[in-house]
Amino acid sequence: MDNRVFVSPCGDYVMPDMERALREVLAGVGIEDIIKPGMRVGVKVNLVSAMKPARAATTHPLLAAQLCRILARLGAQVVVGDSPGGLYNQAYVGGVYSLCGMHEVEKAGARLNHNFDTAQADYPQAAYAKTFMYTSWLDECDCIINFCKLKTHGMMGMSAAVKNMFGAVPGTFKPEYHYVYPDAYEFAGMLVDLNEYFKPVISIADAVVGMEGNGPTAGSPRRIGALLASRSPYALDAVCAELIGLHVSDVPTLSYAADKGLGPADISQVQLEGSLDKFIVADFKKIDRQDGLGFLRGTGFAGKVVSKALSSRPVLQASKCIGCRKCEQICPAKAISMRRSRPSIDRGACIRCFCCQEFCPKGAMVVRRPLVARVLNRK
Repeated sequence: MDNRVFVSPCGDYVMPDMERALREVLAGVGIEDIIKPGMRVGVKVNLVSAMKPARAATTHPLLAAQLCRILARLGAQVVVGDSPGGLYNQAYVGGVYSLCGMHEVEKAGARLNHNFDTAQADYPQAAYAKTFMYTSWLDECDCIINFCKLKTHGMMGMSAAVKNMFGAVPGTFKPEYHYVYPDAYEFAGMLVDLNEYFKPVISIADAVVGMEGNGPTAGSPRRIGALLASRSPYALDAVCAELIGLHVSDVPTLSYAADKGLGPADISQVQLEGSLDKFIVADFKKIDRQDGLGFLRGTGFAGKVVSKALSSRPVLQASKCIGCRKCEQICPAKAISMRRSRPSIDRGACIRCFCCQEFCPKGAMVVRRPLVARVLNRK
């Protein structure tokens, strides 16, 4: 298990800062030993939704373009893609490419993915994702580079490298996977299965400007000033968590990977190349989440009932709601209905996947813990 993580300062999305930082971290992971002339390299970016780069929800296009230049100089043929939430077709994804600024990669000699076919994977050794649908453009690649954005996340606490591979699942299938795996730990297991299936050769985190607060789409940009890379998405995410005041135990994907011996159980098990001190944001605004006070997991029916009662849930901020019905349309459990032009959540049906919170265009859905859970947590 290669737990080395390379960190380089990158103060803004300008040259020569981006080129220097990328070269430093990529030299650390040994990119020239991995990428050979003629290889077809897929760069899996984060394009969660059609949002401008300044919103800090997506991989910054100028960083992605600079990576493509480096890969092209190594003789690689580069294709950049993702499947955001929503329809997986030329019209929808093409609009996402445009608003996210991803045509910058074409100026760097790469191409954007326009193959919108899907395929089914059979992965019997998986713990959860034994059979799943995926975007078949990844089959055209000899290797995958995972280029994520560091953000908060309603269900997983943090979105970085491991969560980014959920973009291999076509957008229209994503709600189904939330419905099948409503438990945060099981959903994390499914995400780890995806990472083990696709095995990205390098994972890179755009932590120049991250997203804090109501992430992964409705939070606020927060400057961190770092670029990170590793051959292990789990080690990379452990360091990303440290930057924003989280620990392995706070992030279900990291907890699951540690339990399976795939990732570090603690930041002390990461071999860090570079200092983190100047990048740690002590007051980074995190998601207000708590999965039923984890000690209750697996303690029978009563424990599950109490766990659900104490767990985080989506809550509507009515003053921000425009009645667009997006939450109602995307809810995999069909737990949301419109009443007087505002969403009403059936708490008995809600599976706490936070899709409504993630895709609300106005950030009107937020993650909240019940009062009793907050009181018990303080005690």
